[in-house]
Amino acid sequence: MLKTILIAAAVVVALPVAALLGYAATKPDTFEVRRSANIKAPPERIFAILNDFQRWGAWSPYEKKDPAMQRSFSGAATGKGAVYAWDGNKDVGKGRMEITDAAAPTKLTLKLDFMKPFESNCIVDFTLEPKDGETVVTWNMRGPSPYIVKVMYTIFDMDKMVGKDFEAGLANLRTISEAS
Repeated sequence: MLKTILIAAAVVVALPVAALLGYAATKPDTFEVRRSANIKAPPERIFAILNDFQRWGAWSPYEKKDPAMQRSFSGAATGKGAVYAWDGNKDVGKGRMEITDAAAPTKLTLKLDFMKPFESNCIVDFTLEPKDGETVVTWNMRGPSPYIVKVMYTIFDMDKMVGKDFEAGLANLRTISEAS
């Protein structure tokens, strides 16, 4: 009798787990998070802020999540080859980003590598498009979704989590760019 109860309990527990794992397998092999904002400033002004990692402290939402994080800058001062590395608390982790393309004043591309809390490699693009006296700034991040990440996505909504940070960052960028 006890054996039957244990087998039934194992089946009751295993079925939802198997369903979750099966559902995770149907998730896409890549992810993308994108947000845009209109900023009343010329693209050249906004691009100059994005293109200089030392100016990110004024607008990046991640800088505010751990003001005590350790930062290092290397490579070029701005533009292609500029590198920014950080090591912070659980909210920002540890990582490195490098500007891989800087097409002033319309596009900036970064290679973003996270080491902690888990390893991940992403591409980040900022595009700046003049429109009706404003600049439409789009912040886009994309990368691979290994199976373990797909499992996490069944519980957490990456677009909502990271998207909120992108929205806050673009709002900060708007404030700084429009005040300059």
